[in-house]
Amino acid sequence: MKKRIYVFFIVCLILICLSTSSIAAYVTIPVWSENAMETINDKEQKGNFLELDCGSAILIEQNTGEVLYTHNEHEKLRPASVTKVMTILLIMESISNGKLKYEDKIPCSENASAMGGSQIWLDTNEELSVDEMLKAICVVSANDCTVAMAEKIGGSEENFVNMMNDKARELGMNDTTFKNCHGIDEDGHVTSAYDISVMSRELLTKYPEITNYTTIYMDSLRNGESELVNTNKLIRNYAGATGLKTGSTSLALFNLSASATKEGMSLIGVIMKAPTSKERFSCARKLLDYGFSNYKYETLSNKDDQVRDIKVQKGIKDKVNLLYDKTVGKMTKSNEQDNIETIIDMADCIDAPVSQGQVIGKVTFKRGEEILGETNLIASEEVKKLSFVNMVSEVYGRWFKLIR
Repeated sequence: MKKRIYVFFIVCLILICLSTSSIAAYVTIPVWSENAMETINDKEQKGNFLELDCGSAILIEQNTGEVLYTHNEHEKLRPASVTKVMTILLIMESISNGKLKYEDKIPCSENASAMGGSQIWLDTNEELSVDEMLKAICVVSANDCTVAMAEKIGGSEENFVNMMNDKARELGMNDTTFKNCHGIDEDGHVTSAYDISVMSRELLTKYPEITNYTTIYMDSLRNGESELVNTNKLIRNYAGATGLKTGSTSLALFNLSASATKEGMSLIGVIMKAPTSKERFSCARKLLDYGFSNYKYETLSNKDDQVRDIKVQKGIKDKVNLLYDKTVGKMTKSNEQDNIETIIDMADCIDAPVSQGQVIGKVTFKRGEEILGETNLIASEEVKKLSFVNMVSEVYGRWFKLIR
């Protein structure tokens, strides 16, 4: 017993000595770099050199938002049912903040039931779940379901449209004015290819689970009585397609927000005012093929990946692991290498206490003088300050493990 007590106090003494060390220096550490390449600030391609037969178009990379191709991207045009990208975004937002659940039953008003255009013929005595409504909206662009959901979330379609416009302003969609939630032609109901890409990116990045609906090609509702076939034919015949939304009216002609992912890169291509349905899909295919053939996406940091550790002074632990706070990536031309410098700015050590998620340092990714992205380094766990009580508790815990 005396021997165990002696060992216990020796361990305590060692821990106290270790906790009193003090170093404070800031360092800048270049981690890696590759062969130089030409900057791709010129990547935004204009002039319709792809010869797309449409009124306007844009191609962006989903993760970074970088523009790869444009054609009349800010021209204000009628979006038709591509309007529903914003409607779906607000539905997903309501689910995310707990105002709606997928299993909630949604009634159908006289107003919703009377909607024309594409629909599943909802009856005023009928209720469908949010899950079923989303399926009908995403797969067959059901106007009746769209209005029913708008009334549920906004209290009225008018209030919901106000919410749509508020969200558009929040996202910087300066070419957009919504007059309804479904996209049936209405004077002043306009947006642009650029703005559609913005709201499409917001939907896909914030709520990637929406692809559980937008990738459905065939399904059914009402116990198999209502067949659903996706209006977006790319879902069936374009490898990697993930969505997103079609739209067409006699005035808007044929529109499409098309999304796809291949080899870790996700693209969004928007086509507006194509003369035929076949041509909009052909144009979207050209856009996506151009992006996947000429560009690549490289991840520079993955959220929660461990980077290194840092010494902790006066803590019950002598170090803590540091993690990336967010994912950062970059675009490069597929036939070129990049020259990337990763700079870590952090102290050599820190004092306890340390809280989980505490910002300890910063990482900057640079190409020459251009900053490609930044992310914080955060502590992976809590480290309490060394005190007599928690020192004894910690030492006793370690000592107990040793003698077991």
